[in-house]
Amino acid sequence: MNNSSTNRQFVVFELDNEEYGIDILRVKTIEKVARITRIPKSASYIKGVINLRGEIVPIVDLREKFKLESKEESDNTRIIIVYIDDINVGLIVDSASTVMEINNDMIEAPPESLGNIEQNNIYGIGKLDNRIIILLDVFKMLNI
Repeated sequence: MNNSSTNRQFVVFELDNEEYGIDILRVKTIEKVARITRIPKSASYIKGVINLRGEIVPIVDLREKFKLESKEESDNTRIIIVYIDDINVGLIVDSASTVMEINNDMIEAPPESLGNIEQNNIYGIGKLDNRIIILLDVFKMLNI
């Protein structure tokens, strides 16, 4: 990855007891789960749309997108609203816990074999103490 010693900030969230991160510059807001209106004949991981302060935002279930076992929503379930160019998309996650700074020196390129998540969805792997955080590339992940 990049060898410079600058820090980047990531919003860290959980899916299936694993930690993931999205560049904070791509995150607009984190919301509690609201009423989602289904869209007929959409991909299975597209749960529908929500009305977020007057704007219609499509919602993607990351568990479904990454082919993880489904789980009932809880009080911790969140929708992370990310934006790419002028497009806002909501990502349903098990919980969103913190913003974390990760030094570029602590981010490695993704390994060739990652299991359930396609490698092109991954920006890199962040290593902090005994934690491993999978850093997602929102642009590639959403195929925009």
